[in-house]
Amino acid sequence: MQEASVRKHGTTHEQPLTRFAIEQPLLAALPDVPPVLAAWATVTVHRDAHIQYHKALYSAPFALVGKTLWLKATDTVVQLFHQHELVATHPRLRKAGTRSTVRDHQPPAAQAWLEHDPQWCLSQAKEIGPSCLALILALFNDQVLVNLRGAQGIVRLRGKVGDTRLEAACERAMAHSSPRWRTVKTILDKGLESEPTPQSPQPLTDTYVNGGRFGRNLQSLLIH
Repeated sequence: MQEASVRKHGTTHEQPLTRFAIEQPLLAALPDVPPVLAAWATVTVHRDAHIQYHKALYSAPFALVGKTLWLKATDTVVQLFHQHELVATHPRLRKAGTRSTVRDHQPPAAQAWLEHDPQWCLSQAKEIGPSCLALILALFNDQVLVNLRGAQGIVRLRGKVGDTRLEAACERAMAHSSPRWRTVKTILDKGLESEPTPQSPQPLTDTYVNGGRFGRNLQSLLIH
């Protein structure tokens, strides 16, 4: 009040107290609700109908694939705008690699595929054959939700290779104790489904089980 407020300001060329006397009547009280702070960014909709922000993925309407959108991110919400129109709202994700997907944002074919639940996979596997059904059951016996996509992928192969080849590939995968989509896909890609499946190991002969012809038992060895 004794020095900085009464000397002429280098930019305004006025005393700060003189300027404050003009501005003071125009000052208003702070709002009762604090304003929401947000960050804005431009993002592009990828081919999978998602955008990426801070290493997390958020869906957008598939019709906007390739378009540039404005993204508004607060501490709790992410909103997407196209030509000033709100097109998507998601909860804010904090973990890298996580994904928030609205089913209606996906193309019709993808929406139909998302409806293929475990029961649908089991019914389709039963139509393909017993080995395919056993493989899908083995997948779901581990973790249903984690392996649902793998089960869907296996069943989906019937449209590409047919039930016969897929059933044979599933039988071979089960014989190798590897009920996984990757195993079935590799078998089909390499044409191994027609190869003989490995047989279980033969039981040990009497020589190895009950001792050889000249074998001596432990008691006789200790006596001598």
